[in-house]
Amino acid sequence: MKIKTIQIEGYRSLKNVEWQPGSLNIVIGPNGTGKSNLLRFLEMLSIAARGRLSRHIESAGGIKPLLWDGKAEAISCKLEVAVGEYDANKANICGDGLIYDFLLRQIGTGFDYRVEREQLNAGNCHSWEGEEKQNVYLQRVKNEGYIYNADEQKLAMPEEGIAGEELLLAVAASPFARCKPISYFQKQLASWAIYHDLYVHQESRIRQPAVSRYETAVAPDGQNLVSVLHTLYTGSRDFKFSIDNAMKAAFGNDYEELIFPPAADQRIQLRIRWSSLTHEQSAADMSDGTLFFLLLMTILNNPDPPALVAIDEPETGLHPSMLPIITEHAVDLAQRTQLIFTTHSSQFLDAFHENRPVTTIAGWQNGESKLRVLKGEDLEYWLRSYSLGSLFVSGELEGI
Repeated sequence: MKIKTIQIEGYRSLKNVEWQPGSLNIVIGPNGTGKSNLLRFLEMLSIAARGRLSRHIESAGGIKPLLWDGKAEAISCKLEVAVGEYDANKANICGDGLIYDFLLRQIGTGFDYRVEREQLNAGNCHSWEGEEKQNVYLQRVKNEGYIYNADEQKLAMPEEGIAGEELLLAVAASPFARCKPISYFQKQLASWAIYHDLYVHQESRIRQPAVSRYETAVAPDGQNLVSVLHTLYTGSRDFKFSIDNAMKAAFGNDYEELIFPPAADQRIQLRIRWSSLTHEQSAADMSDGTLFFLLLMTILNNPDPPALVAIDEPETGLHPSMLPIITEHAVDLAQRTQLIFTTHSSQFLDAFHENRPVTTIAGWQNGESKLRVLKGEDLEYWLRSYSLGSLFVSGELEGI
């Protein structure tokens, strides 16, 4: 499942934007233009699909700090996603995609809110007679909600089961609902992985021994890296091959392998074995760049990636020679899932070479963020003489 188009209104600096990201997208632009807000909104969508919207908004200080300029009265979103033929058949989805929209309304002038409307329906759906129709799977207006089961029967949800501060989507995805499109969409949305606060400093938990447990997905803060690496590196030959090749490309033949010796209390350690050293190097002693590179490689080589991966400024703290390695693995991952980066690095842009990603410019105009996807003859004209990175540094991209 991939985003075709997303429309956002009223959220932080995103007063009114429409975006078509493509399979591999890089968002560029000066500081303060809304790049991070875009990732925060995608993160909020995924959290809401898990039934944790109220907790998320409460941690932000209520709905008011999330509203554009403190003046917007609501946050709304319309999300159109593409679904592959296999998934469409498996999930009983009519047409080639799904359309989901919702609106969060501020209550009074305070910090409270309610979900005022919500709907999930099929996109580009046609009947046997060829007539276009709208297959609705979920509908909600305030505290009245309806879902449609496998027999297209309209079922009213009990009012006491509809929380005013949570999406009906998170509740209706129960296996008892018998509506495969709802369950499929909720699961895909909930799987989104947004990485915008990845810390590898000396005091971070990522450097410490971890309890040995089966984990295959890197957490949003990256702090469970040791468990995920241990699970995948020792359990998947393809993953181990990819990580070893990436480390050798970055550090040369001095790199040998990763090892995970036991520590106290059923914990394991992460260590690197170098051919030039007698003793293995522990995660606590690795440079920030080495550990961050390992973290990125683990995310980009996940054998079972989520429906969407977004990473904020992947170039942070890395030597420029590592950037082509990251882009190579990013291009491979984008064949299997949707991948979004934000960056300030011209070198990262240029590292994609002929595999040029969809590029979005984030700009600032009249107190709001503007998103513009670069495409067409204007961009091709400039790229005949300049690299994408040099255009970014010169500021010419903003004039295209």
